[in-house]
Amino acid sequence: MTALDPAGVSLAGTAPQDFTTVEVDPITLRVIGGALNSIAKEMAQILYRMAYSSLIRESEDLGAGIFDSNGRELCESDSTPMHCGSIPAYIRGINRKLAGTYQPGDVILHNHPYHGAAHSPDYGIMIPIFHGDRHIGFAGCTGHVSDIGGNFPGLCMDVVDVWAEGKLMDSAKIYDAGVRNDALIQHILDNVRTPEQNAGDLEALIACARLGEKRFTDLLDRYGVDVVLSAADRWMDYSEDMLRRKIREIPEGEYEAPVSYLDDDGKNRGVPLKVAVKVKVADGDITVDLTGSNDQVPTAFNVPFEGSVLPTVASAVRTLLLDEALTEEFVPQNDGCFRPAKAYAPEGSLFNPDFPASCFARFSQINRIFDSINLALADVLPHRAVAGSSAALCAIAYSGLAPDGQSYWVYIEINEGSYGARNGKDGLDCVDTLMANTRNNPIEELELNHGMLAERYELRDEPPAPGQYRGGIGSVRKWKMLTDTFIGSEADNRTDPPKGLAGGHNGLPGAFTRNQGTNREEPLYSKVTQEMCAAGDTLEIKLPSGGGYGDPFRRQAAVVLEDVLDDFVSVSDARQHYGVVIDEATMTVDEEATSQRRAQQLAG
Repeated sequence: MTALDPAGVSLAGTAPQDFTTVEVDPITLRVIGGALNSIAKEMAQILYRMAYSSLIRESEDLGAGIFDSNGRELCESDSTPMHCGSIPAYIRGINRKLAGTYQPGDVILHNHPYHGAAHSPDYGIMIPIFHGDRHIGFAGCTGHVSDIGGNFPGLCMDVVDVWAEGKLMDSAKIYDAGVRNDALIQHILDNVRTPEQNAGDLEALIACARLGEKRFTDLLDRYGVDVVLSAADRWMDYSEDMLRRKIREIPEGEYEAPVSYLDDDGKNRGVPLKVAVKVKVADGDITVDLTGSNDQVPTAFNVPFEGSVLPTVASAVRTLLLDEALTEEFVPQNDGCFRPAKAYAPEGSLFNPDFPASCFARFSQINRIFDSINLALADVLPHRAVAGSSAALCAIAYSGLAPDGQSYWVYIEINEGSYGARNGKDGLDCVDTLMANTRNNPIEELELNHGMLAERYELRDEPPAPGQYRGGIGSVRKWKMLTDTFIGSEADNRTDPPKGLAGGHNGLPGAFTRNQGTNREEPLYSKVTQEMCAAGDTLEIKLPSGGGYGDPFRRQAAVVLEDVLDDFVSVSDARQHYGVVIDEATMTVDEEATSQRRAQQLAG
C-alpha cells in the first residue's frame, strides 16, 4: 500500500459528474430515501434466505447496498457494519482494474484484502448498474463463505502469507456481458473444501446484487437519473451535516485511550500485541491515529487498512454520535457518515501491514479499535460512551472429512460476548458487540448436520462487573465432539479485561478449555490452528464479560435484589460490592443495614 497522508485517510469517495443536479421537493426526497433503504434491506433478505452456509444464513454475516460509480454508498442493509462499510473499498479495488470496461450483464467477484476486501473469506459480488448506455453505479454485496482453500479448513491463523490464506479473486468477471464463465467458476469451486456450500452462497450473492440492480433501475426509470442521484446527494450531504454537528459539540483536542493488549499472534505465545488509539477532533473531523500499535506479525493476525480499519472507524464515530436511541431525527447510513471519519496507521504495522503479509484473522483487532475509540471519548461523551465491551469476536471453525471422502464439512461459529454498561443502562448480556452485529447460530442446526453435541449454552456463572450499572455477562458454550474434529480459532480472550468506567469495575476475560471438569482438563490458547479434539472430547468457550459503569454503591438496592433473585450475583456479592444487605430468610432488602453499610463505605 502506498504511503498514507499523516492527516488521515477518509473512506468517502469522489462525486461522479455524469448527472445534472436538480432541485428535489421534500416529498420526493423522502420517497426516494425510503426506496433506497428498502432496496438494501430486501437485498440482504434475499442473501441470507438463499445462502447455504450457516454463517450467512443463520448469523447474517453479510452486507448489501447500492453505490455510485466511484463507490460512494447510497444505502446499506441493516446487517454487519464491517461488511457494509467495506463495499466502497471493494469497488475502488475493482475500479483500479476494470474502470471503463463495464458492460450490462457483468458480474464481478472480488476478495483481495490488499485491494479493498475486508479479508479474503468475504466474497464480494459487484454488478454494474446501467441506465441506457450510462454506467450509473453498482449493486454490491458481501458474505463470509465457509472455506476458500488455503492451508486449513474454514479459518487459518498460522500461515506464511496472503496466498496461503486461500484462493484470491482480484476483480474477476464471472459473467462478462451476460455470458457466464463456467470454467472460472468451476476452477474456484474446485479449490475449496466446501464446493456445494460455496456454490450456493455464490448464487445467493449474485441473486442479491441482481435484485438490487433491478430495484435501482426501476427507481431510475420512474424518477429519472438526475432526480434520483440528486436526491441521493442530498441525503448524503444531510447525513454528513448531522454527524459533523455532533462532532463539533466535542471540544477540539486529542483524546487517548488506555493502551490495551491482544493475547498474542497465534504463534508467538506469551507475546501480547499492543493496541494504541488516539482520537483527534478538529474542524468537524475525527481522525483515529493508531501510531504506537504493534508492528505487523508473521501470522494471519493482521488487519487490511482500507477494507477493515476504515469501516471500523466510520462505524464507531457514527454509533457513538448518532445513536438512534438518543437521536430524534432520522439519519440514514450512507457515504455522508464516512466523510468526517478518518484514520491513520503506519505502514508495516498491525493495522496497515505490508503486502504480502496474511490478514485473514482481523476481527478481534478491529473490535479493539472500536472499544478504544469509545473509551478515549468517554470523558467528553459521558452519556454516550459505554464501559469496555468484550470486543473480541470469537470465530471458531470446526471441520472434518465428509463421509463421501471427497470434501470437508466445515462449520464456522461466532460466539457471543457482552457490552459494557453505560450511564443509565446495564450492559447487554450474551450478544455480539461493536463491529459484529451477527446473530447466534441455533445449536439444533449444528447438531442436525455435524457430529457435535451441545452440553451447555447459557450465561456465564461468574457475577457481572459491579457498577451503578452492571456490565454485561458473556456466554459460555460447551461442545462434545462425537467424531474426531479439527478446530481453528481467531478469538482473543482479553487477558486485559474490559475496562470499567466512572468507578465501575473491570469485566472478566474469556477462556477456552478442553475436557473441562475432568482429569484431562487443559486450557487452550484463544487462537489455535488445526487443534484436534478427539471423539468424546469437550470444548468449553467462555466469552469476556463487559465492564461496569459508575460507583456500585449507588446502584438501586431493589435492582441489586433483582440481580440476586436472578442468580446473577450472590447475597455475599450484594453486600461486598454493592453495600446491599439482604435478609436471606425473607429475601428482601434490609434497608437499615444497607444504609449503614453504604454510609460506612462513603465515609471510609
